[in-house]
Amino acid sequence: MNPVGIQSFALSCALGNNLADIWSQASIGSTEGMLLDGDVLFEGSTYLGHAEFSKTSLNSFFDCRVNQFLASVASQLNQVLLQSYINRAPERVGIIVGTSTSGVDELEVALREFDQSGNWSEHYQVHHHRMANVSDFLADFLGVKGPVMSVSTACSSSAKAMLSAQRWLNQGICDAVVVGGVDVLCQLTVNGFNALGALSSEKTLPFSANRKGINIGEAAALFLITNDEAELNLLGGAETSDAYHISAPDPNGQGAIDAMNGALVASGLKANQIDYVNLHGTGTPQNDAMESKAVTAVFGDTVWCSSTKSMTGHTLGAAGALELGLCALSMSEHNTQGQYLPHVYDGDYDQSIAPLNLVNSKNNLGKPRYALSNSFAFGGSNASLIIGAVND
Repeated sequence: MNPVGIQSFALSCALGNNLADIWSQASIGSTEGMLLDGDVLFEGSTYLGHAEFSKTSLNSFFDCRVNQFLASVASQLNQVLLQSYINRAPERVGIIVGTSTSGVDELEVALREFDQSGNWSEHYQVHHHRMANVSDFLADFLGVKGPVMSVSTACSSSAKAMLSAQRWLNQGICDAVVVGGVDVLCQLTVNGFNALGALSSEKTLPFSANRKGINIGEAAALFLITNDEAELNLLGGAETSDAYHISAPDPNGQGAIDAMNGALVASGLKANQIDYVNLHGTGTPQNDAMESKAVTAVFGDTVWCSSTKSMTGHTLGAAGALELGLCALSMSEHNTQGQYLPHVYDGDYDQSIAPLNLVNSKNNLGKPRYALSNSFAFGGSNASLIIGAVND
């Protein structure tokens, strides 16, 4: 793979709705956006990462919450640069969006109304919960005429979308790609993870001896990438599929190990050149045990690591792009104090799992130059991405 330049990116999640606010909260390890919710879960309560965003008027064919969310983030990309590519050759600009649920929240609302009245809401449109809904919408919203694709591989969706976009650019299919991920909160995912026994009723504590599972969040993250070098670049990545179990990770972590090693090969870097690893770090007993084993197998126990899911919740199909975006923020001009992304938990590391070098909440480690971000999904669908900053 050849590196591709990140010309612009935008994020929205429980930490905030713009890059400056998100970094100000992430850099101090804020979990204020994780709110106790008793409405989404059928029984009981859990902490959820809600995102706040401005809504805009959309074509009625596409008007639903997930697309409103995407529009709010797409509008924060560098519009001058993006439009220069679209105006020059709209058929050479591609769209790839990773998602796990698309607009299924609209179906949930419609079903409740149908159960009460026996009629479908006039606002409900069945195509809103197609996986292609989000990518079709984004192409229409931006006026893009190039290839359009959605990727849905659960929690690795948008990480895999990033690698697909890199391939489109490397192969000369596109001059520019708008790529990322989006997922919104819905009953399907929250109650589904609860049924698996993976949901925590408390704030998640990845890698803690006291961890009880995950919190769910929502996010949208988009990147404008091209073949031109930028201050930040997607250097490479790798995907594996170990198919160990439909929901549990392979305890040996071989698929995760292969993904990280493959990313190093694709980027041309050695393990000792990686400054920071953004862990998948869901806070479930099995995932954390597997990932700690895999990371130490590749990097040893000295590379700085953190999971940012304590601050955002697990944003599912958007997680790969969101967490790559947080890595990018730590390398950007927003990081004026020179800090790595902190690992937020109770400080009681699980001594029964492999040791990790977790970033403290207060640190002055500088800006990382090379960072690797992990995304591991149901069915053993794994992806690791490496982002790098050019020398000052």
